[in-house]
Amino acid sequence: MIIQQFYDVGLAHASYAIIRLGKMVVIDPSRDPQPYYEFAASHRADIVGVIETHPHADFISSHLEMHQTTGATIYASKLLGAEYPHQTFDDGDFIRLADIRLKAINTPGHSPDSICVLALDEHGAEKAIFTGDTLFIGDVGRPDLREQVGNITAAKEELARQMYRSTRNKIMTLPHHVVVYPAHGSGSLCGRHLSPDLDSTIGRELRENYALLPMDEPRFVDLLIADQPFVPKYFGYDVELNKRGAEPLGKSLAGVPRLKRNAVLVKDILVIDTRPRDIFRKGHLPGALNIQDGARFETWLGSIAGPTEAFYLIGTDRSTIDALIKKASKIGYEKNIKGTLLEPETALEQLPDIDLEHFRTHPEKYTIIDVRNPNEVKEVSIFEHAISIPLPELRDRLSEIPSEKPIVVHCAAGYRSAAATSIIAGSIKSVPVFDLGEGVNTFMDQAVASGD
Repeated sequence: MIIQQFYDVGLAHASYAIIRLGKMVVIDPSRDPQPYYEFAASHRADIVGVIETHPHADFISSHLEMHQTTGATIYASKLLGAEYPHQTFDDGDFIRLADIRLKAINTPGHSPDSICVLALDEHGAEKAIFTGDTLFIGDVGRPDLREQVGNITAAKEELARQMYRSTRNKIMTLPHHVVVYPAHGSGSLCGRHLSPDLDSTIGRELRENYALLPMDEPRFVDLLIADQPFVPKYFGYDVELNKRGAEPLGKSLAGVPRLKRNAVLVKDILVIDTRPRDIFRKGHLPGALNIQDGARFETWLGSIAGPTEAFYLIGTDRSTIDALIKKASKIGYEKNIKGTLLEPETALEQLPDIDLEHFRTHPEKYTIIDVRNPNEVKEVSIFEHAISIPLPELRDRLSEIPSEKPIVVHCAAGYRSAAATSIIAGSIKSVPVFDLGEGVNTFMDQAVASGD
């Protein structure tokens, strides 16, 4: 049995290929099916199956495209309500892959329709479990993403109770040597305390995973619900799109308009400028948002822009723009792109530099906006009188920002504050808006040292 993990750093997403005697099954594939095709070809294997452990909220899967291209059967729980051709795969069902078997285990908790896939070798021994978003390394899947979307909805408290039973009754009873392969690693918003490790064993998780330690159900539910990360705007949209199945990637990418540098843009369409912060500050279009290209661009794109919101995309060069379109496609946002272009000659709007010493000695003369997440603010309060508005909520809460004094925006390192500054400056023109950027580090160190 060959097991290959494919890892997307930007979305902290892990997918898998299992090969046995020339036959291959893919589990939770990413939007681009090409890496799986190449892996199959390199092992002279035929892709015969694609398994969806649940309808994913944080990325778009290529399951339908792989079925259309290779004829592979798609397997998913009957509870998913899949609208694409598929075979149901639930408790008691097996997929035979030559002389090994893949067994379905229903494990509701992250979602009502979640399954895990247990791999049994040619002797029937339990070797590995592909846990989707049920069990991560160091955590379990968050239970609050299916309260309003999907074929079956459920309150987070009920899903947390289901997760307790799934882990205790089905996963924790497996032999300690069984290898655990999750769908996400550290950085994913599908959990809270994910380890950077990308595989583990049942035995190790029983020892080290807080969610698998001995506790009663009420305690587990309280722990699982508390302090979960924010929910990006695109999550519900992706659940529904994955339930239907996305169109082929190549066809979708080809439909994105590539505009000339000085093309006339439609008024009131969002402009997302992905160039580095310092370049953006020196010249950008009025109202443009600075979501910089980076390791988590797609997550922040889907957290700031809505899933049906059209936008223009500005990049530093054509190859970068092509890469950004592909990143957007990972969350199903390529359809939202009204057009892509290089920096127009009319990009003349500028952002002012902050006088750091004046701010340090007279912070009371500024309105300070903290765009970190609530759990970060709770852990360390950097400025006593800062107004806390998390970046994903900022566009909807601009009316809460006073405009009598100059505004200083900060996060924890500078990436989010660059985006937030551009959002505020595009709306508030009566006072200057400053990005504290990496300058926050000194203030952060002082706050930590003082115990705030």
